[in-house]
Amino acid sequence: MNEPLITCQGLGKRYGRQQALEDVSLSLSAGEPIALVGPNGAGKTTLISLICGFIGKSAGQIRVLGESPGSSALSGQLAALPQDALLDPRLGVGRQLRFLARLQGMSAKAARLDVQRVLETVDLLDSIDTRPSELSHGMRKRIAIAQALLGAPRLVLLDEPTAGIDPPNAKMIRDLIRQESGATTFIVSSHNLDELERLCSTVVYLERGRLISVGPVVDDSAQSFITLRLVDVPSNEFLEAAASLPDIRQMSRSAQGDYLIQTHDDMSASLALMQLLNERQWRYRLMSRGKSLEERLYGQS
Repeated sequence: MNEPLITCQGLGKRYGRQQALEDVSLSLSAGEPIALVGPNGAGKTTLISLICGFIGKSAGQIRVLGESPGSSALSGQLAALPQDALLDPRLGVGRQLRFLARLQGMSAKAARLDVQRVLETVDLLDSIDTRPSELSHGMRKRIAIAQALLGAPRLVLLDEPTAGIDPPNAKMIRDLIRQESGATTFIVSSHNLDELERLCSTVVYLERGRLISVGPVVDDSAQSFITLRLVDVPSNEFLEAAASLPDIRQMSRSAQGDYLIQTHDDMSASLALMQLLNERQWRYRLMSRGKSLEERLYGQS
């Protein structure tokens, strides 16, 4: 059984008259990446700040790796990467990372070796003497993640780690999170639900400062649904053709263009849909069993 990673009981945070987080109780275990989602103002940043010990709670209890947030026992065990975190653009990458490693208590030799390790991990060792101002936005984001990996922490919190960067760098960051998940648990806050659905195993959903749900990303409870994303296929043509297929009960389309298809038998319906797409030579980007994470969180009941 995985050890407790974070436990909260009745956790709350108030800023003056504003209740940013209210009565949050949850228990998360170490292991696969965890998604932290919710609309703007949901309390995600407040929860991250409480976990890291950047701010104090107003009510309830919180423990991180068995310790109180901000405890010296968490030094080197916990790291966080805010969305807009930047290194000094004027100083070399290696020099800055070595300084940050020394702040964790490493010796000069250990800091040098660990900086080489984390830069190799993000495939940027050849940029060790480069200034961040000379790197692309995607490369600077990877350098920032390398900084979060100094000392091999057990828990890393990432806020929008792939926002605003090009697809190759975004893919590299996702692959990096998967690669490092064996020894490190990542909590990833993002509005990109498609990315989180591919990357994470658990989703924590906040709304207006309250915990709405904690559960698996994969929708095992709704296997009578199929989510389908087509490429350049007229909606009316697809709906008309699919309506006559066996085992399909009902179809709807989200604002983002995905089709949510309710079935009598999802396996039979999936095979029929595949045959239809092949016959019409219609391309698709996604076909998955169950509702998408976006539909489950924000779809109309």
